[in-house]
Amino acid sequence: MNQSPGSGNLYGKEIIVPENPVSRFLFSSTRSAWIWLIIRLYVGYEWLSAGWEKVNSEAWVGSKAGAGLTGFLQGALAKAEAGGEHADVTGWYASFLREFVLPNAKVFSYLVAFGEVLVGIGLIVGLLTGIAAFFGGVMNVSYLFAGTLSTNPILFVLATWLVMAWKVAGWYGLDRWALPKLGTPWRRRLTDRD
Repeated sequence: MNQSPGSGNLYGKEIIVPENPVSRFLFSSTRSAWIWLIIRLYVGYEWLSAGWEKVNSEAWVGSKAGAGLTGFLQGALAKAEAGGEHADVTGWYASFLREFVLPNAKVFSYLVAFGEVLVGIGLIVGLLTGIAAFFGGVMNVSYLFAGTLSTNPILFVLATWLVMAWKVAGWYGLDRWALPKLGTPWRRRLTDRD
């Protein structure tokens, strides 16, 4: 059955929805890069300082590696065992922590400590900003699932925004040169005068 172009049949056609001016400014225009720089530096500092503390702790990466994480995990599992409908840690995540993370606490201890440092450095210098923010957000969600609030909700929200703004969030950073080399080109918007 053939239908005319104006009949509403969109099967097999790509529809491009134009970006609104606010999201274009925030997520595609380098004019917003200064906003992302401030957010990047704040989030990066939080990750770097938290990770640096762990890297310099015997309980995380030293001779007692895994002890710090084990204590954290036991606290999360205790919250799960307390149960009830308002439990801070859900059953499936408690099982994951008990069966997979706890037996490998030493390995995860190193991953957490150095992961936090790398996320912090990546955000501060603006290198692979979207990827660094993504992994920061994954850690924030992991801590939230384990029942730890602290700054995790706000850091998760900011990390999500940085992931969405990955094209311009690292403009005032190393991404300005790294992303084009990796195949993510920026181009200047043409005006009527060009």
